Amino acid sequence: MESIDTNQHHMDAKDLAEFGYQQKLHRSLGTFSAFAAGYSYISVLTGMFELFGFGYGFGGPPIVFVWIFVFLGQMAVAFCFAELSARFPIAGSVYQWSKQLSGSLVAWVTGWTMLIGSIVTLAAVAIALQIVLPPVWSGFEVFKNTSQNAVFLGVVILTITTVLNAAGVRVMSVVNNVGVAAELVGVTLFVILLAAHIHNSPSIFLKSEGTGPGLPGYSTFGYGAGLILAIIMPAYVMYGFDTAGSLAEETKDPRKRAPKAILSSLLAGGIGGLLILIFALLASPTLNPAKLGPGGLPLIIEGALGSGLGKILLVDVAVAISVCTLAIQTGTIRMTFTMARDNNLPFGSKLAHVSARAQSPVVPSVMSGVLAALILLVNIGKPQLFTIVTSVAVVLIYIAYFLVTIPLMSRRLKGWPQDKGKTGLFYMKGWGLVVNAFAAVYGVVMAFNLLWPRSAIYGPGIDAWGGVIFVGLVLVLGAIYFSTVQKHRSGVLEEHRIVE
Repeated sequence: MESIDTNQHHMDAKDLAEFGYQQKLHRSLGTFSAFAAGYSYISVLTGMFELFGFGYGFGGPPIVFVWIFVFLGQMAVAFCFAELSARFPIAGSVYQWSKQLSGSLVAWVTGWTMLIGSIVTLAAVAIALQIVLPPVWSGFEVFKNTSQNAVFLGVVILTITTVLNAAGVRVMSVVNNVGVAAELVGVTLFVILLAAHIHNSPSIFLKSEGTGPGLPGYSTFGYGAGLILAIIMPAYVMYGFDTAGSLAEETKDPRKRAPKAILSSLLAGGIGGLLILIFALLASPTLNPAKLGPGGLPLIIEGALGSGLGKILLVDVAVAISVCTLAIQTGTIRMTFTMARDNNLPFGSKLAHVSARAQSPVVPSVMSGVLAALILLVNIGKPQLFTIVTSVAVVLIYIAYFLVTIPLMSRRLKGWPQDKGKTGLFYMKGWGLVVNAFAAVYGVVMAFNLLWPRSAIYGPGIDAWGGVIFVGLVLVLGAIYFSTVQKHRSGVLEEHRIVE
């Protein structure tokens, strides 16, 4: 067994060398660990508990159909990513895939956008503990002000995940695997217990319950008005599956394991979330948006299952949120590392340095934790803290995704991939063009919808343009920085480069 692992390690290192990089990271992740990295980033329990009330408040029971639409769109993206991960098994996922498909500017903007989006996502998920911990035990309510307490709990979990990530991928993966196993059990229990307490008819999914029509600026959309806003909920939950590819340099035989991990993590998350959504609404004691919107899933759980059992399940949700935070930071660290290794970030040598003890980049661990904590501290006192931070994070990730799927579409029209699956790598065959086209169009439409200025999400007046302004600044400043400074510095750092 040891000789097989040694041979595989040499083969993987030789494979990486073909792309010009030395093997620096510790390659120890197996099939479940690769899957767990993508699944814990998605973490349906985290997203559902954080944004279920938001989605229901705008869309009512028909949000089930919105979930299915987003699931299909993201599966199309995941199939494209699976093909890419099989052919480019390099740390950094979308940045490296864009680099192999496009010019240096597009690749840098893709990585830069994904990096900023990941850091913002890290902050957005960390504050989700506020939703589940205080109901479990009043001792978690350190501050009476909800926003202040959310930030406090967020900073605490960020400190813990930073330490775990700095300790190396072996420590991180063990904690993550245990957490993902607990979440999978929790999702199963949620579905079974909620299914045992059904008292609403399936016909509810065709009723808006008063949501949608009447929203300011949306009167022309009628029944679908609320769904245009509610789509943010599933859009926020079902992304991050590319993390399974971002850990390619730490995964054994990544050309075969990464594609399976990307697809299986999204399948598990998407189907699990859909089942929770369906049975939660069927078991909900109320369908009134004025009550269920603010109350969210905790209201359904307590009403259907009682406070005792509900608290036990909330503990499992807290575990899911914690490992989700861990996984998001892990992906952020690898994105920082791979861009810095190409000398595409300031202080590249320090950011790309791999600790000899942990065999992992430590400086990006600390940097990502500190930046996410600062985002939380800046947002103290904002009444729309959750939705503003979340919306900006989602749209940045979607932009990074379609900056991969659109160039891939262009290359596919020219005959990509040249191997046509003959090497045994994951390949969509004749479906590739259709799936890729749908993924590209879906990504552009979703990004446009998420960027759409509206007071219902961001607030009145200039605040409604908050998402557009922030995303615009990220893209413009990033492009200017690359064109004036970074363009002339790009290139694999000597300490990471394969010397011929």
